Amino acid sequence: MSSLSAPEFADKVSETMAVIYKEFMKQQASEFYKLKVTVPQLAILEFLHRAGEASMSDMAHNMNVTTAAMTGIIDRLVRDGYVVRLHDEQDRRVIRIKLTAKGNSIVKSIIEKKRHLTTRIFSTLSHSEREEYLKILNRIREGLSS
Repeated sequence: MSSLSAPEFADKVSETMAVIYKEFMKQQASEFYKLKVTVPQLAILEFLHRAGEASMSDMAHNMNVTTAAMTGIIDRLVRDGYVVRLHDEQDRRVIRIKLTAKGNSIVKSIIEKKRHLTTRIFSTLSHSEREEYLKILNRIREGLSS
């Protein structure tokens, strides 16, 4: 393979990542559809699974949406029994959101489905290739956060 210039490399990486991301999301979306959960709802459910509970403003900031947009998503999650609203003990104006048992159960199911999909996708690589890929991704992540 010939040596690529920096712009050519950037174009190839962008193009390849877009195709991979699109296919990965398409395959995940079919699983989410079966569970009747949208991608933004899933992102919130996974965030709450990691955080335990969070304020509306924390979730809006994490999702890069307005608090008003977050309220609509949370309304649907409350309606479907996946989360509950709690009043903050120190400041009753602050609303905290927490997963219900049903919400926790669906997140665990989705995490398992994502794990299965990722395992299937990466089964085309050898063990050492998977380790090298993960090492490269971690270096990129570290570079982005510094």
